[in-house]
Amino acid sequence: MQIKKLLYPSLLALLTLAGCKDNTPSYQRPSEKLDSTLHVKKVENLTDDFILGMDASSVISLEDSGVKYYDYDNQEQDVFETLSYSGINCIRVRIWNDPYDENKNGYGGGNSDLAKAIEIGKRASKYNMKLLVNFHYSDFWADPSKQMAPKAWANMDIETKSNALYEYTKTSLQAFKDNNIDVQMVQIGNETNGSMCGEKIWFNIQSLMASGAKATREVLPDALVAVHFANPEKASNYESYASKLAYYNIDYDVFASSYYPYWHGTLDNLSTVLSNIATKYNKKVMVAENSYAYTPNDFDFFGNTISDGGTYEKPYPYTIQGQANQIRNVVDTLVNHTTNAIGYFYWEGTWIGVGKSTWEENSALWETYGSGWASSYAASYDPNDAGKYYGGCAVENQALFDNGGKPLESLKVFNLMKHGNEVALKPDAIEDTTIICDLNGTIILPNKVNAIMNDDSKMQIDVTWKNVDYDKMYSGGVNKYDIVGDANGMEAHCYVSMVEFNFAENYSFETGDLSYWTINEIGKADELFVEKKSTDSLTGEYHMHFWSSTANSVEFYLEQEINNLPSGTYKYSISIMGGDAGDSDIYAYVKIDDEIVKTAPLTITSYGNWDSAWINDIIYDSTQSITIGIYVKCAGSGNGAWGKIDDALLNSQAN
Repeated sequence: MQIKKLLYPSLLALLTLAGCKDNTPSYQRPSEKLDSTLHVKKVENLTDDFILGMDASSVISLEDSGVKYYDYDNQEQDVFETLSYSGINCIRVRIWNDPYDENKNGYGGGNSDLAKAIEIGKRASKYNMKLLVNFHYSDFWADPSKQMAPKAWANMDIETKSNALYEYTKTSLQAFKDNNIDVQMVQIGNETNGSMCGEKIWFNIQSLMASGAKATREVLPDALVAVHFANPEKASNYESYASKLAYYNIDYDVFASSYYPYWHGTLDNLSTVLSNIATKYNKKVMVAENSYAYTPNDFDFFGNTISDGGTYEKPYPYTIQGQANQIRNVVDTLVNHTTNAIGYFYWEGTWIGVGKSTWEENSALWETYGSGWASSYAASYDPNDAGKYYGGCAVENQALFDNGGKPLESLKVFNLMKHGNEVALKPDAIEDTTIICDLNGTIILPNKVNAIMNDDSKMQIDVTWKNVDYDKMYSGGVNKYDIVGDANGMEAHCYVSMVEFNFAENYSFETGDLSYWTINEIGKADELFVEKKSTDSLTGEYHMHFWSSTANSVEFYLEQEINNLPSGTYKYSISIMGGDAGDSDIYAYVKIDDEIVKTAPLTITSYGNWDSAWINDIIYDSTQSITIGIYVKCAGSGNGAWGKIDDALLNSQAN
């Protein structure tokens, strides 16, 4: 066909060169338990057919950059043999259509094209591992924030693009088949949260998905077809995606989710959301991406996505044992607490840093071989992200190999959780402590801290704090301090926030509910509740959350009556952020004896942009009643608005 000649000459060449050699695997991974110092609880009911997978898409670019991989005895070995030996039974590999500029310079991220995927598939097959083929249907990274069409498809109408996607998928999968690679699953799109391959309306998205599924069924009728989304903490969004897939009768088998505990909520929520979809729509479910840091350290002079001090969840310590416990607990959640769960994939556990001397040395390798997350050449395709922030790996501290290419003990967890490996309990790390203290109060540091044990339990142990400068904390105004201590030879941290005394109770919703607060809801918003998500909170872990899918449905008062307040002069503040507000009327207010006496306007614009209102000079007599609050009314920009409310502050004000 003409479209093949125009769009896929490299694929046709690959098919022509595809061998007919029988690649039936002879390698058998160990069935017995591996020796290890890790404490790993057995995952009951974990069967041999449950997928324990690894995304290893960047391996070839790393090896081209000089990276070598080793076995547990520090002998050089094919990394795919090490993965299989450790209990991995399936490899996930991404495919970008054409991740190169006009001069054939790679965009980076492994330069993950079809040829590399075929090579990875052959090596995986050699060690008795199946393949998940992950089509991004783009020329570079596709995720919830960007779903760009491949260059060759950029100006196509939806019918032409759907045909092109069908032909591309069919031709690519035929190449795997001709090379005798056992493709267990085909993923049609990557984290397609409401957009895919340049399309943003579901009628077009479903046309593309249908084309990918059709091609898969024709070439590999025994392979599972998977769709993939991110952000399971937004349960209503997942239900919306699943209902649209059902409405359009998309032919798929597996509803797959990313799950990164830094951002994506609790395991209980994950199991609930996926189980609901599995039950309601009769689908299999799985986690397609997950990872966790074993250290906060950077190894390639570029900086990491996750390190100490970030505004994200840290449910496990950044240790090898913590990394293993995280993997084990996600798998246990899927196997024993989730309906129709069939598998789990760790994301890019083989992606370590290249070079060890300087940023300049590493940069030359990233640019030449595409072994960083993006090269400067990606600017021609993605100027607003990769073109500005190109560079190194950024996730090497979440790999399951150290930066010298030797497997970490945590890689053995894929084998060990089948058997259990209980060792003597011992402290693995010290849990961070947080204290909030009034500037006029007394700072009391704890004399004990929680040691996180290697079995993920906690035990209190003594701590000694070092070089505590109380005078600086009292005189430094509103500020935060990191106090370092020693707990049985391990480093402990107490983060002290010095604040003005706040007369508002449950000011940041940290009780996890509406204690002390009342809501007068006038509209009928879909969601109006206290949410636990530190990344969306101004301080702490909780905030007030609202969202609605329909216009003119967000309108409510949120307020708190203050009791036992002394007479005096006060100031009041509350903060909000959100988006899609459309026409809105939002303000903070103070009521004296049930009458609003002062207001201050607020606006919501976009994610992460908090707006704070201050009402000053509130004269209060203790014989009166006083109430603080916020009024929110949003028409919505096309649909309903969303937002987060946090940090209600009622402080005394000097006369």
